[in-house]
Amino acid sequence: MALRVYPSGSFLPAASPSCKKSSSSSSKSTISTTFVRALRTSSPSRSRQPMSKSPMKTAEELASLLGLEMAVAGLERLFREGDPPATPGQPGRPVRVAYQGVRGSYCQEAAAMAFPASFIASESFPCVNMEDAFSALEDRSADRAVVPAENSLDGPIDRNLDLLLRHPAVRIVGELILPVNHCLLSLPGVPRSGIRRVVSHPQALSHCAQGLQALGLEVEEVSNAADAAQFLAENRIADTAVIGSEIAAAEFGLQVLERNFQDGGGSNYNRFFQLGLGLGLNSWQVPTSSSSTGGAHKTTVAFSLEKGVSDLFPAMWAFESRGVKVVRVDHRPNRSNPVRVVHRDGLGDATYFDYVFILDLEGSESDPDVRAAIDQLRGVAGVAGFVRVLGSYASTIHAS
Repeated sequence: MALRVYPSGSFLPAASPSCKKSSSSSSKSTISTTFVRALRTSSPSRSRQPMSKSPMKTAEELASLLGLEMAVAGLERLFREGDPPATPGQPGRPVRVAYQGVRGSYCQEAAAMAFPASFIASESFPCVNMEDAFSALEDRSADRAVVPAENSLDGPIDRNLDLLLRHPAVRIVGELILPVNHCLLSLPGVPRSGIRRVVSHPQALSHCAQGLQALGLEVEEVSNAADAAQFLAENRIADTAVIGSEIAAAEFGLQVLERNFQDGGGSNYNRFFQLGLGLGLNSWQVPTSSSSTGGAHKTTVAFSLEKGVSDLFPAMWAFESRGVKVVRVDHRPNRSNPVRVVHRDGLGDATYFDYVFILDLEGSESDPDVRAAIDQLRGVAGVAGFVRVLGSYASTIHAS
């Protein structure tokens, strides 16, 4: 049977925009248009207790009017002059870890690996809305947050880069790189021969294209694989499998028909950031387990340039001239000054889009060469530009 992709939403009800724990109990049913339409009118909500309004919000809202530089200065002053620093650790209380996504997501899996129960007591909770993970740190309802940063085949999660720029008190305090393990999940006891449909997020489906082609089953895209796994389990849909995480099988009582269902090659990895409040800004230091492989230190720096892209070469030379290796380059729209108009004598005005550049460097921020290079970069950026270190952290790589 030829591979067919069905319109998104015919299997799974639309995801709720809220961030609440699932509490729905749908009755058993086969898939039908009427049934799914009814579910959409009462989609489950998930959340912990509503978070109090973050003190960052007012300054963030001003950022679009006053510019990123003024917002950053105001936010840093807010935290310098705020509450006295918290004591490093609170005996008897587990580390509170927020993670982006829902129960059963790959991000929950990453959070569990970043804070293994055998190493440190922790409790985690999901944040469906991406910004909630950042707000949870700012309002102290979380000590750490785990967010996806990049997939080696599909590229960066741009939204989280933007959120790092919007939340200057939040810093990257750790990096976790995990091999992708897409699992084929079904109801317990259902044989592979009983499956006629496979559903998952479009990215997971693309990672498993060869295996799906070999199965010759109907394929359907859904907005969230973990939600699909929960929906399948609650409604006892026996003829459908979900491509999802192994932790989703444990969360929702599904069986794993096949692990590592993704196409071969061993080049598919997910990168996650562990986030915390900046040092000295009411943060308390959480120990992290050492890496079995890797353990290199990285520093991530963001900057904009007064003269835009034309000054990018001298900006990069600040690192090259000191032997500081740049291992990753990205850019995002400069939301505080997205369009730059340059007057040219006799040639008229030229209009350019402006960008914030984001670099990953090898080495710690405390390394003299890294520190000197960043200081030189501030000179290149000019008075209309800015330079901000987003984090300096250890990288942990799990080979399997």
